[in-house]
Amino acid sequence: MSSADLAVQVFRQLASEDFRVLNIIEVAMNKREFVPREQIQKFAKVPMDRIDFTLNKLSKLGLTYHNKGAYVGYTLNYIGYDCLAINAFVRAGVISSFGQTIGVGKEADVYTALTPDKNGEVSNVVNGGCETVAVKFHRLGRISFRQTRRKRGYLKEHSAWLFQSHLAAEKEFQALQIVYKNKVAVPKPICHNRHVIVMGIIEGGELSKWRKISHPERVLKEILRNIRKAYLKAHIIHGDLSEYNIILKPDMHVLIIDWPQYVLWDHPNASELLQRDIQNVLTFFNRRFNVTVDLQLACDYVMGKIRNVLF
Repeated sequence: MSSADLAVQVFRQLASEDFRVLNIIEVAMNKREFVPREQIQKFAKVPMDRIDFTLNKLSKLGLTYHNKGAYVGYTLNYIGYDCLAINAFVRAGVISSFGQTIGVGKEADVYTALTPDKNGEVSNVVNGGCETVAVKFHRLGRISFRQTRRKRGYLKEHSAWLFQSHLAAEKEFQALQIVYKNKVAVPKPICHNRHVIVMGIIEGGELSKWRKISHPERVLKEILRNIRKAYLKAHIIHGDLSEYNIILKPDMHVLIIDWPQYVLWDHPNASELLQRDIQNVLTFFNRRFNVTVDLQLACDYVMGKIRNVLF
């Protein structure tokens, strides 16, 4: 069971004072990993016995870690951070309930969720006025810290692991806003808070999981058209494109997902990254569907040097 599953389970057990303490710990973690209980009490401005009660509750629910070295201090884990983000979405009227898991990966967990119905009430019936959305929890953790820093140059060297995920979500949401506005086939960006993004529903499966496609050339052309739109209109390069972050929908159209590593077209490594994205896609279609396209021809098309790719 993922931390998001656990967060959803315990969320309704939390009171406003619990969220207040979680927020205090979150803010204080900017300066130190473990926040002293005395500092939490100082900012909460309530008696220490109430702080201890709340901290014990949060610890038992699995929302915090604590140490008992030179001082007693507390820090958030992913479950606590998830609860803060979920609370922000609920209070803003963005989501009302969670559904099933769409995907669980090394760096993100994705779930379906429902928006409130027309009366702002919680409902599990989609046709009662709710909209189904996707909720993506970024998961950049301690285990992959070194690899994460190598791949993601925008991360500050001394950022805490929770805030690395925050930055990844923030950057991806920014990319989605830009490319969606330019009619690139991506999920609709709806809202962002901390390390979590709410976006339009993602239907279909990863391209990597499709063994047969009736017209693979058409799918490849659509992918290249969207890479071209992102480059020429939005001035953005995905930066990590492959068959694992291209979704093929039931109607055989595509969605391109996972944009936290995007770069602008004037980035020093823009040409290299664009070529690598295109090469990854062409290699997959050649290997899986025996569709062969010249790399230079595809790059020229994406960069607007030629108007069509004929194959």
